[in-house]
Amino acid sequence: MAATTVDTDTPPFPEWPTIQVAPVNGLELAYETFGDPADDAILLVMGLGTQMLAWPDALCQALADAGHFVIRYDNRDVGLSTKIDAPVPSIPDLLLQRKVAYRIDDMATDAFALLDHLGIDRVHLAGTSMGGFISQTMALRSPERVRTLSLSMTSTGSRKVGRPSPGVIKMMATAKPPADRAAAMDDAVAVNTVLGSPAHQDADQIRELSGIAWDRSHDPDGRLRQLGAILAQPNRTEQLRTLDIPTVVVHGLSDPLVAVSGGIALARAIPGATFVGHHGMGHDLPLTMWRQLADDQLALITRAVDQGA
Repeated sequence: MAATTVDTDTPPFPEWPTIQVAPVNGLELAYETFGDPADDAILLVMGLGTQMLAWPDALCQALADAGHFVIRYDNRDVGLSTKIDAPVPSIPDLLLQRKVAYRIDDMATDAFALLDHLGIDRVHLAGTSMGGFISQTMALRSPERVRTLSLSMTSTGSRKVGRPSPGVIKMMATAKPPADRAAAMDDAVAVNTVLGSPAHQDADQIRELSGIAWDRSHDPDGRLRQLGAILAQPNRTEQLRTLDIPTVVVHGLSDPLVAVSGGIALARAIPGATFVGHHGMGHDLPLTMWRQLADDQLALITRAVDQGA
């Protein structure tokens, strides 16, 4: 099935490759690719309420330059992908797991459908935060399609590990959607100050990226529906013990949103997984650390290929 394109001339994105749209699983997923489609594929799966552009262009290009076909995409309910027509959960709804519009399993189905659309049978998976939940679900459902698993800033689904700090819980519970573009840019800097990596923050870059995201598509309701899927996810710990997939778990040792205990538990659950902890890293993908994050994944892929994966 050939991909269609969407018009991105308002606002202009001259530096971006052409956005493509895959009609999959009853909706449309917007995606971009880097590199040669004949190379081994890497699928990048992003986190809660975050558009695919949060995977830095430089990281995507570095993976492509290393000989990979790189795909990044907007999950359902974010960016240029389909917004789900479903009630918006309130905070009580979220805590009681009411009005759950879809599940992490549905988002895994979306990702597999995108791969099918592109004619990709097996893939190197890289998931961050919620994208890590989706990637784990994909690996558990169809391990034969996953060559390697790179998981960052994520956890097992157990409520006992990876818990956010009290300050972060309060911030998320009291947050109000920004009223306009300028407010969204200010909010992004403020949130990153709490969640991110202090030594690697660049307020100007954060403001620029959040402004582009606002122009591209702003929909806070989708973020709440995605959060409902996260809070309704199962504890995958016992299932993860059955995986036989080369895995690296990368986690910031100062992550206040998904505590490092989540990453450690994940690495312990998946047989043979390697844990990589980064000092001074919070819950973000800082541009100053993209090379290290790319190297973590490329090292995993090299080891796996050498072992015949």
